[in-house]
Amino acid sequence: MKNTNYLFILATGVALAACSLSPDYVRPEFNETLQWSQINGYPDKKAEIAARDITWSQYFVSPQLQKVIAKALTNNKDLRLAAINVEQARAAYRINRADLLPSVTVNGAGNYAKTSDRSSTTGSAQKTEIYSANVGLSTYELDLFGKIRSGNEAALNDYFATAEAEKATRIALIAETANAYLQLLADEKLLHLTEKTLEAQQYTHNLLSESLKNGVATEQDVARAATAVETAHVNLHQYRRYVEQDKNALYVLMGVPHNEKFIPHANLDTVVIRENLNPGIPSDVLLARPDIRQAEFMLMARNADIGAARAAFFPSISLTGSYGYASNGLSHLFTEGAAGAYSFVPQITLPIFEGGRNQANLDVANLRKDAAVVAYEQAIENAFRDVSDELAARATLDEQLKAQKRLVAAAQQVYDLSDARYKAGIDSFLSVLDAQRELYSYQQGEIQLHRLKIENAVNLYRALGGGTL
Repeated sequence: MKNTNYLFILATGVALAACSLSPDYVRPEFNETLQWSQINGYPDKKAEIAARDITWSQYFVSPQLQKVIAKALTNNKDLRLAAINVEQARAAYRINRADLLPSVTVNGAGNYAKTSDRSSTTGSAQKTEIYSANVGLSTYELDLFGKIRSGNEAALNDYFATAEAEKATRIALIAETANAYLQLLADEKLLHLTEKTLEAQQYTHNLLSESLKNGVATEQDVARAATAVETAHVNLHQYRRYVEQDKNALYVLMGVPHNEKFIPHANLDTVVIRENLNPGIPSDVLLARPDIRQAEFMLMARNADIGAARAAFFPSISLTGSYGYASNGLSHLFTEGAAGAYSFVPQITLPIFEGGRNQANLDVANLRKDAAVVAYEQAIENAFRDVSDELAARATLDEQLKAQKRLVAAAQQVYDLSDARYKAGIDSFLSVLDAQRELYSYQQGEIQLHRLKIENAVNLYRALGGGTL
């Protein structure tokens, strides 16, 4: 009967633990009037693929890009650290969740004592043997006001936030690795262009030097040609440095030894990325981005902290108990001759004077929630700007690259005409040199714009929250 009463009291306490003092969570209002940029007809109405409906390997079509990204997702140290943080948050949640249930332990003990003739009260030596075994309930706090439950909810949302942070890290790593590889391909193309330009300028310089010996060219022409040669040399060393630095950046992102065998060879002109992403509407896209979901889970966790801080103002009730057997002989411990033993110790703690500690903790919890609201709203604002910037860039980069190609073609024609007029003795070498410099500069600009156009597709994928991972 006493055992039944004990279990009834325990069950009643657990049933009462459904109360929570956490405020109802209300998501901060989202500005539904926000719309993406409509420059030059973008977003493209023909773009029917949503970012969340496509995997990164389907989006980055080129095998070389797929290879470097896959290697980074496997070996990158930042991503591995993010995964460890997720596991750490998961373990912390399991610890908090365990506090909702009582801890039951099994204890066994044996006590053997012997007294001498002189120390015994009876004047003769005595031996005493006592053995015991019991099942014990460790100190268990009844969560009457939801303090433990609120802490568990906060830990759960912290875990969810950490998991979203890991997703955001993966998407950022995919984009950074792709852009680093594109930068390498662009710099390699610029290096190749510079080598060709240097070769042509060196050839011109040699011809002028021979013409000077024959009295045809002037020393001024030779000096100007030498200036062009040395300028090309400067650019050559610069792009060689850039290429090596680009490789070093890729090695770190991919988490591989500094060996060129890990970097696949490709040409910037052959890189293919699907660009027909449908940006969707802001309210759907932004709220699905991992960084915004992370901010919201952090907000929900801080909201739960308020419940735990409020519960500290109320009494706490703890239970301790045990039930088992005791016997003078180990072989009779669980037989009918053994004596039953049990204990049940409820304890209540009333907060009377805490020196303002509880109120201060509640104030801190409320301020942390206010900060989480601001962080959430800021995350949405930054995400909206990210997408808008990339859409605006997509709307202009394509036309700018087309214009740049026309500019390069025109500059090539100017150079060919200037070179022909110089060889015909109509113009000076200065016009040839100026035309050559302009052509080289415009060709560099075309390569950079081509890289920016492809990177825009990468950055838009990231801004829209990436696809399925």
